[in-house]
Amino acid sequence: MELLLCFVVGILFSVGLYFILHRHFFKLILGLMIFGLATNLFIFVIGRLTRGGSPIIAEDSEVALEPFADPVPQALLLTAIVIGFGIQAFAIVLIKRVYQSFGTTDLDDLDTTDKIDNTKKAPIE
Repeated sequence: MELLLCFVVGILFSVGLYFILHRHFFKLILGLMIFGLATNLFIFVIGRLTRGGSPIIAEDSEVALEPFADPVPQALLLTAIVIGFGIQAFAIVLIKRVYQSFGTTDLDDLDTTDKIDNTKKAPIE
């Protein structure tokens, strides 16, 4: 099962990177989402997949009985999910604002913003 999940993580990273490298806003956001999902799944697989008990130490023993999943990656995963939603929301708002300002969804069309308009005259004081 873990080997299959490793291939799924690799495929998700590949698809996410492919979409991020596109020049279209929608594909960029979709790539960020898939990349975040792949990262979360990667962290989840690192914590080891088990059907055992929880990592709680019983009163009569000094260590937890195996098998149990590592709880640290699971806690990191919850944090990563929240941060991922924040990044996605920021990217959507930023891209929407760029679309409202320049009226295009293609990143290649945004190179005109780097040009300085010298035709405007300075105001006379």
